[in-house]
Amino acid sequence: MAQKYSYEFLKVQNLGDFVWRVSLNRPNKRNALNRQIWNEIGDVFVKLDEDKDCRVIILDGEGKSFCAGIDLNGGILDKNDDENLDVAREARFIGRKIAHLQQCFTNIEKCCKPVIAAVHGVCVGGGVDLIAACDIRHCSEDAFFSIKEVDVGLAADVGSLNRLPKLVGNHSWLREIAYTARNIKPQEALEFGLVNQIHKSKEDMAQSVTTLAKEIASKSPVAIQGTKVILNYSKDHSTDESLNFTVAWNASQLQTEDIPKSAMASFSKKDLPEFSKL
Repeated sequence: MAQKYSYEFLKVQNLGDFVWRVSLNRPNKRNALNRQIWNEIGDVFVKLDEDKDCRVIILDGEGKSFCAGIDLNGGILDKNDDENLDVAREARFIGRKIAHLQQCFTNIEKCCKPVIAAVHGVCVGGGVDLIAACDIRHCSEDAFFSIKEVDVGLAADVGSLNRLPKLVGNHSWLREIAYTARNIKPQEALEFGLVNQIHKSKEDMAQSVTTLAKEIASKSPVAIQGTKVILNYSKDHSTDESLNFTVAWNASQLQTEDIPKSAMASFSKKDLPEFSKL
């Protein structure tokens, strides 16, 4: 396990009970995103998606902040070394780079295991892109958020502008914060649906989020992972399309042994049984 999940800028821990923690680990840089950590994020969520010992993932940050956004000196915005490329070829090069960065965060969304973001301190720019790809978002009272990209001369291009309109309940508010890049405090983030719970401290949040993760992980992995797959499909399709997809999905999944096990525990008001690995 140590070798499989050994990274330079990520700390990966098995917390037991099928819960894993992925921590951004550049505390001296406030977990700013350089090329290496970005690639590591893309890699670890593919591996955890396939890991039968993982059912729920907590994503947090080491040190005083969750994520200070893109490290402008971290190689992400470097230009092509070939200075002879014309505009069309340079655009293709940049386009491929952006698509790769997007895919690294999309791996979080596509991971069939629920991902809970636990945010403290700074969460700006790429940090907001990162948590937008997660299933659940909690924060501590010292957190603040900002879609910061306009302040460095660009439109956010790795998820915030694409995912947040489907997550928050007020598009006027979202446009305001995207256009101004102003800081958003926890209560405002809660009011508009960016987070769903605020905790007094990072430590309180860690304890609460771990309890939540273990509760989710105790349930049937067939049911939980199927729920995430269907919810992901539904947000980008019509109700009829989503219903048809659910028919096709559950035609096989309803044959699982987890259903009678769960039903028996519910009827008898006993603790959930241990479910087979998936």
